[in-house]
Amino acid sequence: MSAGTPLGSPLNIMHIIEKYKQDLQPPVCNKMIYDGDFKVMIIGGPNQRKDFHVEEGEEWFYQIKGDMNLRLRVDGQFKDIPIREGEMFMLPAKIPHSPQRFADTVGMVIERERRESEMDHLQWYCDNCEKIVHRKTFKCVDLGKQLVPVIQEYFASTELRTCAACCHVNQV
Repeated sequence: MSAGTPLGSPLNIMHIIEKYKQDLQPPVCNKMIYDGDFKVMIIGGPNQRKDFHVEEGEEWFYQIKGDMNLRLRVDGQFKDIPIREGEMFMLPAKIPHSPQRFADTVGMVIERERRESEMDHLQWYCDNCEKIVHRKTFKCVDLGKQLVPVIQEYFASTELRTCAACCHVNQV
């Protein structure tokens, strides 16, 4: 701890979850609870996501209440990583991932501060041929706030949901 940095008190995560439960609503269900060198978020379920997030840094998942599924795209294949209540998982950098959270669940995600040169990506895959249908690149400042309009834009646009490779239109 550097000089001049105030020493905080321990926090009760269950009290924090209760305080912000109104923020843990679809489509992203995300609330930033600490924003420093590490970004600490609590995320509720259910979510309504078909996108895959790609980040330059690692992400640490801890499932506080209930179970979730972390859908990955690895070596051209989809892979499901179930994370059960009380379990944690370290996601390596640059792996496309889509957290699937079920009703009445709560998890915590910790990310490091992004470097100035780093960009985040959201991408969607074709339900038919599995090619990327749409990809949005952005400078991430607050993921919880920035994801919602990108996801809503994708859902609202038949053009964005139409695969250039096979012409299939992904459903919302």
